[in-house]
Amino acid sequence: MNNIFNQLYLKIFSEPGDFIYPIIYIFAIFLSAFIAWWIFNFIIGKVEKKYHEKPFLKNKYIFILIKKAGHYSILIVAGMGTIQLLNMPFVEKIFFAFLIILLSSVASSIINYLIPYFKRNFTSKTETMVDDIVVDLSKKFSGVIICSLGIVLALDVLGLNIMPFVAGAGIIGIAIGFAAKDTLSNLIAGILLIIDRPFEIGDRIEVWCAPANSATWGDVMKIGLRATQIKTTDNIFIIIPNNEIMKRDIINYTSVTKEIRVRIQVGIAYEADTKKAKDTIAGICLELDWVMREPAPKVVVKSFGDSAVNLETRVWISEPRRRIDTISYVTDRIKDEFQKEGIEIPYPKREIYIKKEC
Repeated sequence: MNNIFNQLYLKIFSEPGDFIYPIIYIFAIFLSAFIAWWIFNFIIGKVEKKYHEKPFLKNKYIFILIKKAGHYSILIVAGMGTIQLLNMPFVEKIFFAFLIILLSSVASSIINYLIPYFKRNFTSKTETMVDDIVVDLSKKFSGVIICSLGIVLALDVLGLNIMPFVAGAGIIGIAIGFAAKDTLSNLIAGILLIIDRPFEIGDRIEVWCAPANSATWGDVMKIGLRATQIKTTDNIFIIIPNNEIMKRDIINYTSVTKEIRVRIQVGIAYEADTKKAKDTIAGICLELDWVMREPAPKVVVKSFGDSAVNLETRVWISEPRRRIDTISYVTDRIKDEFQKEGIEIPYPKREIYIKKEC
């Protein structure tokens, strides 16, 4: 630092006759920069008033970015002119390092604006939610990547050997990797979930880790890098690590189609009219609006039990989230209608004979 001031002192006072010219030159540079700054702000103000209703320019943040880029450009030009006058290599390196950091900040700000704009105007209009997740991840990591790259380039411009820093970062990264292997495993699993797409936000899937005596399926609310959030039909939020999800069979009720088939079991007595029971059950199913008429509900004899003929009702519904409602309604109505029609639903009976010996 002392060498810098010595060089500057020698340049100013070694040749007193030439001292006035650098001062005038520097003054002219800053005066030009001031005038350019004022003209730039005037032009941008006029453009903002005239085109602020345009779709891309509707957000005021875009004009803030434009002004920031213009102001930085004016400062850069003024700084380069001043440095060339001083002719001091070390100051020039510091300036260019600072310039790289400044441009990295501008690039990060532009990316942080363009990504939400892209999400609002493009990804939000697609049917799949995967591209929305990718855009969110890009927004989270783009700033870190750009700033890290800017710091590395700035250090290289200053002539600092960055290899020890890279090697140290590598060793620290390995240590962190061993310490946070579960977290990294979940991160990798989250990326695989986004790529493989076994389910998307809004899909209804089976939940194997639900609390006891609660609903065992729910809707996917959020797919994060570390965990996935699911809201069960009991309105319970379950956060499952992605690594655990990748180890399980994923049962998705709404991935391919919204139409699913529901099976309902019921037993009738051997003495009952099987055809009448089948027709009664089929008619009950058709009372529901979400039950599909084509294919029509079907009732088949599943098996012969010890004391009952086991029937299975197979009905297609157009709303997967009404599965439990369908089972509950049909089961309740079967009991009522069977009682009216005299169709017996058997249950275990015990007959006890008491024999009196004389």
